[in-house]
Amino acid sequence: MDDQERRWALIEAMLPDVPFDGWSRGAVSAAAKRLGWEDADLDALFPGGPRDVVAGFSRWADQRMLAALAGQNLEAMTLRERIATALGARLTLLEPHREAVRRALALLALPQHAPLGLRLLYETVDGVWRAAGDTATDFSFYTKRALLAGVVAATTLYWLEDRSPGGAETQAFLDRRLGEVMALPRFGARLRQRLEGLPDPFRLLRMARRH
Repeated sequence: MDDQERRWALIEAMLPDVPFDGWSRGAVSAAAKRLGWEDADLDALFPGGPRDVVAGFSRWADQRMLAALAGQNLEAMTLRERIATALGARLTLLEPHREAVRRALALLALPQHAPLGLRLLYETVDGVWRAAGDTATDFSFYTKRALLAGVVAATTLYWLEDRSPGGAETQAFLDRRLGEVMALPRFGARLRQRLEGLPDPFRLLRMARRH
């Protein structure tokens, strides 16, 4: 396995322990021992400690989401359906790991990890838009991602507390939020007009994109 595959394997191995031990060094070490790895390997895979493990978890979920979409006939769907399918796939694969998500968000909520949290959210929404076929490179590139970032953040928080059968209430919540966003086709143009001459409000997203 290359380093990326080793990160995925270690994250998957530690997920059962995260609800009890959090995204801690102890949980990482326990998972490594089950895989027969030496602790020395961990520093190379996650040099930043728990923050790097949480980042790896988010990227693992993004990768699994995109893999799930590979078997979908996205071309036969509307744009809204493609986005809903992508986000639904991500939440479905995270369903067994709800407490791990909760603990990851708690870590990312710490002030020192806020830039990382923003970057990971950006990576998720960028992956969703690209999977949906978005090829924009102009101002709309950022407005689309900013709008979807709000949807993803709100839906994830709603999902954490949802106990409805099959996550029906979360799906309904997501559909409403996407409906609100899709009902604003002229939002980007109006926003651009208002921001002319002002500092770019999406500079943080551009920074996240570069990193």
